Amino acid sequence: MPTYDYRCDACDHTFELFQGINDAVKRKCPECGKRKLRRLFGTGAAIVFKGSGFYQTDYRSESYKKGAEAEKKAAESSKSESSGDSKDSGSNKSDTTAKSPNKTDKSGN
Repeated sequence: MPTYDYRCDACDHTFELFQGINDAVKRKCPECGKRKLRRLFGTGAAIVFKGSGFYQTDYRSESYKKGAEAEKKAAESSKSESSGDSKDSGSNKSDTTAKSPNKTDKSGN
């Protein structure tokens, strides 16, 4: 809940009031009792964020974080297994069938 600055136009009484955003604006001056009170514009009515920033993931529950970590590990392990299988089968084929470009063919070609 923000703090608002108020000033009475009748008696120039100035004060701060801590109230909710949806609360009605006060009209009656607590000092003189007249209905000449007005809320001033200023930084008190604004929300000020300080620091490096706020992110959606800053306040995730521990159970969500654990589940996300487990899912990430499962995805990484399945990815490495599938890429590891293709490397092994591909390397066996290339070892037996591929010729080195530096070696010359003994048949003279």
